[in-house]
Amino acid sequence: EVQLVESGGDLVQAGGSLRLSCAASGLPFDEYAIAWFRQAPGKEREGVSCISENDGSTYYTESVKGRFTISSDNAKNTVYLQMNSLKPEDTAVYYCAAAYFLSLSSSSPWDRETVYDYWGQGTQVTVSS
Repeated sequence: EVQLVESGGDLVQAGGSLRLSCAASGLPFDEYAIAWFRQAPGKEREGVSCISENDGSTYYTESVKGRFTISSDNAKNTVYLQMNSLKPEDTAVYYCAAAYFLSLSSSSPWDRETVYDYWGQGTQVTVSS
């Protein structure tokens, strides 16, 4: 059975940093794209970042560029999201998701929820002002 398990969420002050982890099992890691989504209270879920383990391509939503970095450790089947200079508007439940890499295209972009086949349980990130 495919499993995605997130960890690393916490309560931090504005300007602080966190590193989220997504440990994947039960899938051919190098044939998948792994993405981070987040959902704030009363808001729709949005794509934050994505990495394709097939070719190493990375993607970010504009609001986190220059602050967040996605990376992976193939030996551990784990994807990380390093979050620096955190802002209160980053407060959300963060989810990781996995899609077969060929499922991503111009008509099925990385930040579209329906592209992804598997989802983790989420981890809470709270940034205080």
